[in-house]
Amino acid sequence: MSRWIERILNEFPADLARLWIVADPDDVLLAEQILSSLRARGFEVLPFEDSVVFRAEYEERYRAVWDRSEDGPAKSLILQLRGNNINDLPWDYLRQARKVSLSLADLFPHLSYGVVRQIGAEYLSTLFDAQTKHISQSLGEALTKDFILTHIFRLGPHFISRPEELWTELLRLHYRSDGLPPILAMHAAQVLGEHSAFKELPIAELFSSKSKFLRMVQDAWFRYLAKRNVTGARTAEPTPPDFVPMMEVPFDHSEVGLIVHSMFLEGSLHPLVVQGLELDLPDWAKVGIVQDPYAIRNLIQEGIKNLLQTLPMLESSYRDWLQSSRQLGELIARFHRLDASLADGINDSVNDLLKTADEQLLAWLTKHYADLSSLPVAKAPVMVNHIPRFLSMRRNAGQTRIALLVFDGLAIDQWVHIREHLIKQSKQMIFDENACFAWLPTLTSISRQAIFSGLKPREFADTIETTASEPKLWSRFWADHGLLGNEVFYRKGIKRTEQLDELNSFLTNPSIKIAGMVVDTVDEIVHGAVLGKRGISNQIASWCESGFIDRLFALLRDKGFHIYLTADHGNVEAVGQGRPNQGVAPELRGERVRTYRNEALAMESAILSPNTYRLDIAGLPSDFKLLFAGNRTAFVHKGEQVVVHGGISVEELIVPFIKISYVS
Repeated sequence: MSRWIERILNEFPADLARLWIVADPDDVLLAEQILSSLRARGFEVLPFEDSVVFRAEYEERYRAVWDRSEDGPAKSLILQLRGNNINDLPWDYLRQARKVSLSLADLFPHLSYGVVRQIGAEYLSTLFDAQTKHISQSLGEALTKDFILTHIFRLGPHFISRPEELWTELLRLHYRSDGLPPILAMHAAQVLGEHSAFKELPIAELFSSKSKFLRMVQDAWFRYLAKRNVTGARTAEPTPPDFVPMMEVPFDHSEVGLIVHSMFLEGSLHPLVVQGLELDLPDWAKVGIVQDPYAIRNLIQEGIKNLLQTLPMLESSYRDWLQSSRQLGELIARFHRLDASLADGINDSVNDLLKTADEQLLAWLTKHYADLSSLPVAKAPVMVNHIPRFLSMRRNAGQTRIALLVFDGLAIDQWVHIREHLIKQSKQMIFDENACFAWLPTLTSISRQAIFSGLKPREFADTIETTASEPKLWSRFWADHGLLGNEVFYRKGIKRTEQLDELNSFLTNPSIKIAGMVVDTVDEIVHGAVLGKRGISNQIASWCESGFIDRLFALLRDKGFHIYLTADHGNVEAVGQGRPNQGVAPELRGERVRTYRNEALAMESAILSPNTYRLDIAGLPSDFKLLFAGNRTAFVHKGEQVVVHGGISVEELIVPFIKISYVS
């Protein structure tokens, strides 16, 4: 256990109190490792957001059980208050609770509080160790930034003076993470701006934005090849418009070439398709070109080996799973674009990778899933029910009109096909790509309601088997955040180009500040699929060519909306293992899970269906019992090949969350 975790846990001696109240303005308790460690000691952390919701949760799930001398969901409950004024809480809780105060200013007394609070909870453990070992006196703001860059990001901008040093550090940074926090990126830019070699570079943007950085490197790669008389067709990336800065990346430098090679394997960079050329390129650079139909297949095989070595393990962070899901999505999309005859040769390797990923994800979820819904949402939503709160923060930051597009059933690999189409159609389109966890089980009525309500499924138990209440839940959330009824828009069933004129007439209304829309096309394609996910990818490509998505995004852009895209769940290929005779699924096509309201019936079905497993999911109603189909099987006729959702796999559970911007 790290010293950072020990420091926090020391504030909470076991068996000292049932109820704790913690003033935690910096969300120290909501760090992933802290939540997991507290849970292991019998503590449950509940963020305080609404006194009525908390009172119902506390009285029903905790106090009533404790009064019967039972442990209940946890031995002790920590009420986490995002502020310093504990006295704002109801007096009866204050009277019986033990009170604690946590602040990064107190935990990092030698560092600038204004800097530390902006770097992210994932770095605090390493920073705490570094402070203990290396600091004996207080550092000002600039020195704090230098200290964090050195000890957390292994980056010394004061020692970078040559282009190859800069690009090596940038590539290393973006290969292992999503970039620097903005406050540190600006500091690095100020330091490096003193060198004449870097004065024309957008340094802060290069350090902070992974999506923009990769697009610049991608264009630099194609120009690198062109200078060596290697020309061809660009895959998944058009000729950049004038507004993309033209960078000269020193690809021939050994360290630069090594990292770029790995980025091609994981799908962050795309190769150039060439025909019949004699190439005078170093071996490492050949991963960035495709000379024959077998080259992409070989690239996928190398990507499989690379991803198998980097799949998250039991103690990995949720961020590791989100990163791996995006890499897996790129690989699967490449695989589905292969000619079927070539794909057959590596089909077993792909299936082995997916099987391993499923097994490791299930083991990780068993230990960590319960903590995900409590994690902070300021940087990005971790679970789909965080999305409304995240958008509310963006409104407070100045995004006055926001559109949320929920592409029902869109898997993260299928987003890749849509993104590549959009890039080809509009060179001005920029994507900030993230991902988040859907709710388990990955059924529409559960996960989509969580998106539009901002609630855990337990909090909409009465409507958990239908989506009919989504408009009411969406309006209620935004009413609680200060919007009037006429300022909130909801529409589902959007799928055809001819619907866009009607949509345009609604969104022309300047009073609308928030628009939530469900695009159903992908879900319809999936439910009608007969050729598996390869056939689905071809149908999605055809749908993109219809112009629907381009027109939808252009409509929202022209109306001044900031556009966000997500999905309620993904989908997976599965083979039938037979249908249990008992139980009713909330929706007919969610055939990877069965739901029961009776524990005895769930146990009986588990006995009758040996290739299944049970899993208790925190946040579901207490009488909602689940039985999941094991491996990549489904509760359909034995041997039937289907594309379904409801279960636990990377493709079903981790969904895209994308900010779509236009640059002029």
